[in-house]
Amino acid sequence: MLRDILDRGSQGDQSMSQALLSAPSGPWSHHYAVVNGVRLHYVAAGTGPPVLLLHGFPEFWYSWRHQLTALAAAGFHAIAPDLRGYNESARPPGVRAYRLEALTGDVAGLVRHLGHERAVIVGHDWGGAIAWHTALTRPEVVERLLILNAPHPATFFRELRTWAQLRKSWYIFFFQLPLLPELAIRSDNFAGLEHVLRTDPLRPGTFSTTDIRRYREALSRPGALTAAINYYRALFRRNPFQAWGEVKPTDVPTLVIWGEHDRYLGLRLLDGLDRWVRRLRVERLPGVSHWVQNEAPERVNALMLDFLRGS
Repeated sequence: MLRDILDRGSQGDQSMSQALLSAPSGPWSHHYAVVNGVRLHYVAAGTGPPVLLLHGFPEFWYSWRHQLTALAAAGFHAIAPDLRGYNESARPPGVRAYRLEALTGDVAGLVRHLGHERAVIVGHDWGGAIAWHTALTRPEVVERLLILNAPHPATFFRELRTWAQLRKSWYIFFFQLPLLPELAIRSDNFAGLEHVLRTDPLRPGTFSTTDIRRYREALSRPGALTAAINYYRALFRRNPFQAWGEVKPTDVPTLVIWGEHDRYLGLRLLDGLDRWVRRLRVERLPGVSHWVQNEAPERVNALMLDFLRGS
């Protein structure tokens, strides 16, 4: 993902500072759990019905800071894990460890660890891909599904055959290469990542200097960047077009929130979605980018709470 992360990859490396910022503070608590054979770090806030928040690339639990607070205040138990490989969670070696089946197993395992049979599953970007896969393959653990700028697999692989989406998704194929993606993204102290987070959102200041430093620090942990890229590598270790051709429709109540100004995912990914999701609600946000929960937190939070309350 992220053209500018890669475009700036030729500018040269700078040594990373060895001092990391202290963990972000807020009305939440930090926990660890061993689920599905992997030690996961997660942040939790509030009490009540569980809502599991799954982040995308190249983020970590902190991308849900606005939602953790709002959900807790509204009477929900909000849980935002670092996905396996990210930040403070364990990083199993090898590409196979990042297949969707393993990631979905982490979700189901964490729900059980928290003492629940089911939870609301919320996902953005790669977290959305995991959320979709959980609803499609483990619907028994999904109370409701809430997707933010993450395509349904059937529409994604349909559109990936078109030039329009292929041009947006070129980085997925670049990420199949060994070592080069890591070198390109890490170069010049993650300058490309900073450029993207500063310029992608239409709302100035969506990501503060402190936010960007924390994203950089999370990816700078030993092995974290390779683990994050391995999500993409694992996706193409077998033919995803064939696998997703066998997708069946789901009855899980689903809300899709979509920032329309997404550089990486075209609006046609929403076309025909009702064929695959029988209980579907779609909310399109004009003038909002891919980083929807950070750029428009008030609007996202209001839609999320309305959906969770059954409206």
